[in-house]
Amino acid sequence: MTDQPTVIITGAGSGIGRSAALLLAEAGYACVLAGRTAEKLSETASMVLEESPQAQLLIYPADVSSEVAVQGLISEALGHFGRIDAIANIAGVALLGPIARLETDAYRHCLAVNLDSVVFITRAAWPTFKQQKRGTIVNVSSMASVDPFTGFNVYGAAKAAVNIFTKATADEGQRINLKAVAVAPGAVETPMLRASFSEKAIPTENTLDPAEVAAVIRDCITGAREYENGGTILLPSH
Repeated sequence: MTDQPTVIITGAGSGIGRSAALLLAEAGYACVLAGRTAEKLSETASMVLEESPQAQLLIYPADVSSEVAVQGLISEALGHFGRIDAIANIAGVALLGPIARLETDAYRHCLAVNLDSVVFITRAAWPTFKQQKRGTIVNVSSMASVDPFTGFNVYGAAKAAVNIFTKATADEGQRINLKAVAVAPGAVETPMLRASFSEKAIPTENTLDPAEVAAVIRDCITGAREYENGGTILLPSH
């Protein structure tokens, strides 16, 4: 149990998720670090404790596209900290390729990681937010949701669905004081980006630093930034 506000961060093993963990721990949040790779989560935890030695952390390796894993994540967070004040849905995977050569398994995996995870976590945490009569959810979307780069067909469609689901979450959440917002960055300097694009294709100087996006997430969660409840904050790359 903790008196500190608690946040669940998915995709916490690298990139935006890791940066969000650093910033939210610094802001006084107990952090549940979720992701598929325990080793990467441990690296994040070590970095957080180096900068915020008093931080309260829980590492929970999980594939958040799985309903069972998500239910376990929510249960473990509540069992350990006794509360969930916010969720940062950051886990994602990019699928790049022409529509004519889309492989069904890859298409479904892209939807599962980018969309199913958000739906499952929101649904699983809803009873807690209802009981607490408060909560904040920040869903990481993408500029591809409004203007998909060639080949980002399914990825863009999944993130567009995240935007709409965020709006629905905010609308239905009003009666329990649950707020939701989507953050849609352009190209961010992360391993996911570099798995699809070389520096020649997208120069580093044109990308966003993960910390820039994480700062927006932190500010939405802490209340330091005003936003339209249910809206999507666009963060174009440089």
